[in-house]
Amino acid sequence: MPIKRTIHEILDEMSRTLAPIPPEGLQRLVEAVLKADRIYVAGGGRSGLMARAFAMRLMHLGLVTYVVGDTTTPSIRGGDLLVSCSASGETQVTVLVSQVAQTAGAKVVAITATPDSPMARLANETIVIAAPTKRTPPGAGASVQYGGSLFEQALLVLLDAVSSEIGRRLGTAAQELDARHANLE
Repeated sequence: MPIKRTIHEILDEMSRTLAPIPPEGLQRLVEAVLKADRIYVAGGGRSGLMARAFAMRLMHLGLVTYVVGDTTTPSIRGGDLLVSCSASGETQVTVLVSQVAQTAGAKVVAITATPDSPMARLANETIVIAAPTKRTPPGAGASVQYGGSLFEQALLVLLDAVSSEIGRRLGTAAQELDARHANLE
């Protein structure tokens, strides 16, 4: 039974972590995605995996989306949006691509646990997921999980909720999403 208890503890802490995020910031992210010519996502490690899942869902919704670092990703420019994800906000790749995106005239939205981080300072908009990171001292805002797991899980849920709202706003039917689902599996 300890695993079941841990599942409930994880769900409880995810709920507590996501609850204080202001809905206005999430709506601004939805608007930025809908207005963007193209959407780029970036992140390292597990945050990058969550960003990649967001890109996949946006593609299912019919939006032009790229994952930074893929060999087929074109250059970013004005009118584009970069969603940069890093709990610490110090991951070199996310800071660097945020700088490049800003210089190119693209809009940058940072999603981080560290609002005063270099990545957040480069962003036009920052969404803070107040979760411990791998740099959080032991006992300070501790999670029942290892490392940045809480941030990464909350990031996935947040981005899935944003995707759902975008789908609702676009009026995208499930059949349209299914038609864009990979068939080379």
